[in-house]
Amino acid sequence: MFLRYFDRFRIFSMIAACFAGISSTHAVADDWPGWMGPSRDGIYRETGIIDAVPDSGLTVKWRTPIAGGYAGPAVADGRVFVFDYKKTAGEAFNDAGKRANLKGQERLTALDAETGKPLWQHAYDCPYSISYPAGPRCTPTVDGDLVYILGSEGDLRALRVADGEVVWKRNLPKDLGAEVPIWGFAAHPLIDGDTLYTMVGGQGQSIVAFDKLTGDVKWKAIDDSAGYCTPSIIQHGGARQLIVYHPTAVTSLNPATGSQYWSIPITPSFEMSIARPMVDGNLMYASGIRSESLMIQLENDRPAAKELWRGEPKEAVHSANATPIFTGGVVYGTDCVVGQLIAVDAKDGSRLWETFEATKPDEKRFIKHGTAFLTRLADSDRYLIFSETGDLQMAKLTPDGYEDLGRFHVLEPTGEAFGRPVVWSHPAYAGQTAFARNDKEVVAVDLAK
Repeated sequence: MFLRYFDRFRIFSMIAACFAGISSTHAVADDWPGWMGPSRDGIYRETGIIDAVPDSGLTVKWRTPIAGGYAGPAVADGRVFVFDYKKTAGEAFNDAGKRANLKGQERLTALDAETGKPLWQHAYDCPYSISYPAGPRCTPTVDGDLVYILGSEGDLRALRVADGEVVWKRNLPKDLGAEVPIWGFAAHPLIDGDTLYTMVGGQGQSIVAFDKLTGDVKWKAIDDSAGYCTPSIIQHGGARQLIVYHPTAVTSLNPATGSQYWSIPITPSFEMSIARPMVDGNLMYASGIRSESLMIQLENDRPAAKELWRGEPKEAVHSANATPIFTGGVVYGTDCVVGQLIAVDAKDGSRLWETFEATKPDEKRFIKHGTAFLTRLADSDRYLIFSETGDLQMAKLTPDGYEDLGRFHVLEPTGEAFGRPVVWSHPAYAGQTAFARNDKEVVAVDLAK
């Protein structure tokens, strides 16, 4: 079977490095084919990027107009994939208790990564009846010669990377009887092997496994709503485990069959299971809004787990729409109650430090759902931080504190939350470039050293 472009590129790079005697500091490029990167762990593995944001700022490579949405860009094989919503009728408003009814189209656009010029666009009519109706939530997922999208109203589609031709499509409400969550479908589809996993919701089908090439259902599992959290796969306890954070528990399944290994209850308010449970060694941290958080201890000799501790008010970090990073025994994440970036000791949930620098540096008290998307640089304590203010920052995060390494204003916060302007979209990092979007444009920013 032929190798994908980026596999061939990696092999070529390694061979070239061996012949040339290049050191480990040589720049290595990589793709960002979906939410939180190629391994979905929020780690940026490219080398050759800046050590700090210079006072003179960063160079913007290009800006391309788009429409609304929360879905972050994906980057693969020289293309940038952006998922948006072009509203044609209706009144858009943000009310957590009401659905806005709109008419418009969801659109997947492929852009040239070097120039930002559109290569093709796939669009379909999609009436909205959801809260916070700016656009799609799910980052496109690229796998080989296909790209997968899940729209806010449950349109699940596989398209050809080359030209946007539809290979298969499903509508979760029509085909599976799913109920559209009030904030829309938001669990980024996960591809593993020949299977696509995504949250659907309903009796026996909180999560569903599809054949990635045909869209046929392989299996269904868990009686619960869909929630908003993407599934993930870990290797632990001698088994590959599919981790599903649904509105009433974190559950581990056999990814081949959907049979359950273990389940530990956690019930975030308003069914808002959003942030992916993150693993560090044999510990897993699951976070929910308000005061819901859970530290799980994974068994090393079998696929089993137990509760280690639960977060209380003014302890732990209760993340919402930005997944925390868990490394070196510390959880770093933004808190939906006080709005700060908080560092938490994994041993007991105690807070090591807190700062507004990453979310809204002019804030002195608290902001609801303060948001910053954290991406750790591999083998480093440096982070790229994209704030709700539209700033791209670099900072050093350690158990001892937050060290600012500069910031650059990339784009305007065009969304709204709790009366303030925000950007709630995870950026992509590929080719020594940051790709970020708001509701008006997608921007490429040079990160090369």
